[in-house]
Amino acid sequence: MSDINLAKAEFIDIFTKHVTRAGADKLLEYLTGSDFFTAPASGRFHLAERGGLCQHSLNVYKRLLKIVEEEYGTNYQETVSDETIAICGLLHDVCKVNYYVSDYRNVKEDNVWVKKPYFRVEEKFPYGHGEKSVFIVSQYIKLTAEEAMAINWHMGGFDDRVKGGSFSLSDAYAKYKLALFMHVADLTATYIDEDRGFNP
Repeated sequence: MSDINLAKAEFIDIFTKHVTRAGADKLLEYLTGSDFFTAPASGRFHLAERGGLCQHSLNVYKRLLKIVEEEYGTNYQETVSDETIAICGLLHDVCKVNYYVSDYRNVKEDNVWVKKPYFRVEEKFPYGHGEKSVFIVSQYIKLTAEEAMAINWHMGGFDDRVKGGSFSLSDAYAKYKLALFMHVADLTATYIDEDRGFNP
């Protein structure tokens, strides 16, 4: 379990250091006024715990930074700015703000039914996943096309649009390398840093 206050402080430090475009202060106000720093990253899988969403966002940011540095070298900022990396890594999952609520369900343990806490989805704005994050962030700051694509398609083949038959993902990855890097960062954070495993 991550330390919620430490993760929040680290997030705010990275955000305020790198995200300086107009509206960034209002975006941070929105996040601090929401459940972003206490929400889980998922309901049953990776970091399904209080503060999981913030920790996952930090993990993805760090993975994205590492991927970009490995791809472009020490002068990576000439290709991808630190602001862009922070925006994409830290904000890709803001679609999960005010998305989960704490609840209880009956679970059978040793042939006895017991009440167990869990996080239940209570979607208030059913706009999708990556596209919902783009929509929310765009209410506060202007995104570049590359940033919007990276956030929008960070789920890769797990995206409902792709599972529904859309071929746009392949075009997005071919035209915007950062979108591909974001998906890889999300996967490695989830399955390596957060030990996603295969147990629901």
